[in-house]
Amino acid sequence: MLAISRIQAITLDLDDTLWPIGPTIRRAEESLATWLAERAPGAAAVFADPQARLSVRAQVVHARPEIGHDLSAIRLESIRAALHQAREDTTLAEHAFEVFFAERMRVELFDDVLPALTALAARYPLLAVSNGNAHVTRVGLGEFFTHSLSASDFGVAKPDPRIFHAAAGMAGVPPTAVLHVGDDATMDVLGAMDAGMQAVWVNRTQHTWSHDVQPHQIVTNLNELAALLV
Repeated sequence: MLAISRIQAITLDLDDTLWPIGPTIRRAEESLATWLAERAPGAAAVFADPQARLSVRAQVVHARPEIGHDLSAIRLESIRAALHQAREDTTLAEHAFEVFFAERMRVELFDDVLPALTALAARYPLLAVSNGNAHVTRVGLGEFFTHSLSASDFGVAKPDPRIFHAAAGMAGVPPTAVLHVGDDATMDVLGAMDAGMQAVWVNRTQHTWSHDVQPHQIVTNLNELAALLV
């Protein structure tokens, strides 16, 4: 592994780095299906069935490739498509999405996150860089972050180097002075390193690193990261 050196800012992934995304999305899906069941039972049946839900999503992504980076837009258009296919009121789509999105913002942090963010934010500017559609303010972490950059807002997703370079620009430092931290080996670690950043892999699930290029460090939680840097 490489040595971490002279970092001036830290960028962090969100989903599966600060909280587990699976339980969050399952709760949000259940809330959406329950809300729709009283108003649009045909569409509700789609979102209660994982295969049907994935089929509608695939149709939307195929028909609207320009929104492929935007998970909020994909979700909204999937709801609208399900309503349309069931011959139900498509004007319900926006409200239904808000029901889903409110629950999607209700995350359960990993135990190490708050103490680690407190320690890291006291020393470095922290920026969120995510392909997901979580908002750090709405999930209750806004106090720790100076900026937040999502693929939905920026227009391209990790591992595209442009989103990493934009984050470095927000921090006012060169990419070489930024440490990116995330759980996805390709999107986060290799993407950040290809953009000229330093990178730490958060390997909470004890997976084996399978790429030729090594991250600067591997940690199993953010407390280990804080101990390295603070």
